[in-house]
Amino acid sequence: MFYKIEFKPRSIKDCIRIPKVDLEKLFKKIDALSDNLSGDVTKLTNFTPEYRMRSGNYRVLFEIERNKIIIYRILQRKDVYQKGGLK
Repeated sequence: MFYKIEFKPRSIKDCIRIPKVDLEKLFKKIDALSDNLSGDVTKLTNFTPEYRMRSGNYRVLFEIERNKIIIYRILQRKDVYQKGGLK
């Protein structure tokens, strides 16, 4: 199943702080994510958004709605789970 990728404004702001080299790798993995959730994807328990994708030291937090992946945050591993990562 192919998913459409949608970025929330906060996730776009997160990209500004990420070095270009890492950002290119992240976007390749996000693109692969649209093809049947391929990649290092885990469903999280007791956490919103419900899914995370791992790419090196970065984590992509997202939810799935029908045929759409909604990306909420793209943060470093050390920051993503503190206080929900959604602030």
